[in-house]
Amino acid sequence: MERNMGEVYQTIANKLPEMSKSQRKIALYILNNPDSVPFSTVGKLAKMAEVSEATVVRFANFLGYSGFPELQQAMQESVRRQLTTVERLKISENIYHSEDEKDIYNMFNEEIRRIQMMADQFDIDAFRKAVKLIIGAKNIYIIANRSAVSLGTFLEFYLDVLFQNTELIRNPYGISEKMFRLNEEDVVIALSFPRYTKNTIDAVSFAKDQGSKVIAITDSIASPLIPYADIQLCAPSEMPSFIDSFVAPLSLINALLTAVGKEKRSEIEAHLNDLENVWERFQIFYR
Repeated sequence: MERNMGEVYQTIANKLPEMSKSQRKIALYILNNPDSVPFSTVGKLAKMAEVSEATVVRFANFLGYSGFPELQQAMQESVRRQLTTVERLKISENIYHSEDEKDIYNMFNEEIRRIQMMADQFDIDAFRKAVKLIIGAKNIYIIANRSAVSLGTFLEFYLDVLFQNTELIRNPYGISEKMFRLNEEDVVIALSFPRYTKNTIDAVSFAKDQGSKVIAITDSIASPLIPYADIQLCAPSEMPSFIDSFVAPLSLINALLTAVGKEKRSEIEAHLNDLENVWERFQIFYR
């Protein structure tokens, strides 16, 4: 049967009212994890959605697929294509449609679940290596565009307070001027989440060619940043809405900054004491 592979998530959202309680649990888990579920097994999806494997297979049949492999293929095709903002908005309308408070609390619970998912899959060795690279870098460049700039700005502020060697590069037309002196002593931290921006990928590719170490902070191993990264730190950002969820990525950045501060506590403490005196003189903070 001919079908548009990219419509799988919209089909799932449209059929929510017709689903049984178990099917709805699977559907909501898929819609809240559109980038990771396509690469899961039947067993893993069943465990995460808290249903049986047979229920997952029947769910695929309910959607009109011959089985889970065909449904998985459709989801993988959607991941490669990436949902547009309009498509994500339409999906959110099917999930968050009630006027009561339930949907709001469901969003809060989903954010908690995303952080827990990140913690369950956390690569502590990669995290420790990232901390060492940041501490040992001559210069730190943060590459972020569009909504990821919010994360990049936060990360740049604290790293520059600690080391005074950090710069956020967000203008795609200024990348060449900012990065042409990159070398093996520098570290590039790239932040990108679906839909990934091309100029971020291009900048990371250039940094890799220059011999710089690259730390990728992204959503999954399917991210186009991964092939260029020396270290990958993943945090889920997907949610069934036209916006991205940066709760888990921000938690990851908080942990990274805290670990860096802990490793360089003596030097940083003296530096921060000096800064406090400057802040006091210029009356930076409200009394």
